[in-house]
Amino acid sequence: MEEYLEIGQIVGTHGMKGTVKVKPLTDDITRFNKLKKVYMTIQKELVEFSIEEVKYNNKVVLLTLKGIDTIEKAQGYRGIYLKIDRKDGVKLPKDSYFIVDLIGLDVYKEENDELLGKIEDIYSTGSNDIYVVRDESTGKQILLPGIKDVIKKIDIENRKIIVKIIEGLI
Repeated sequence: MEEYLEIGQIVGTHGMKGTVKVKPLTDDITRFNKLKKVYMTIQKELVEFSIEEVKYNNKVVLLTLKGIDTIEKAQGYRGIYLKIDRKDGVKLPKDSYFIVDLIGLDVYKEENDELLGKIEDIYSTGSNDIYVVRDESTGKQILLPGIKDVIKKIDIENRKIIVKIIEGLI
């Protein structure tokens, strides 16, 4: 499991004093209020930044980070992902998972234990998630709805997902 979780990406600047605009990668945008620090990977090193102020503008988070105090400095961080330590992550409800923990899991058919591929990505559509499964031998992609009728069991420890393929899905 990843030790750090991505919670947003710096997409721009706000004002002249180094505030960064962050596109949140979390279901609850207000969770930034509870954070005291974030991390960024800069030149392959994880660097900690203290959060001085959090504001919101529509669906964007405006963060003032210690040490980033000019627009020029802030522009240099555009595109970088913000991370938090897993221990600072939200407690998920039962049968909920961080996407980072599902990526790369093997997906097997419930009926005959046939390997369909690995989870390559997960998209949120509003009503349910879509699991993108890639068969590594053929390169073929399968899209599976993240519903209980299809996703039967997720076993993070054994890196395995069991699915039931309903008619018309593949």
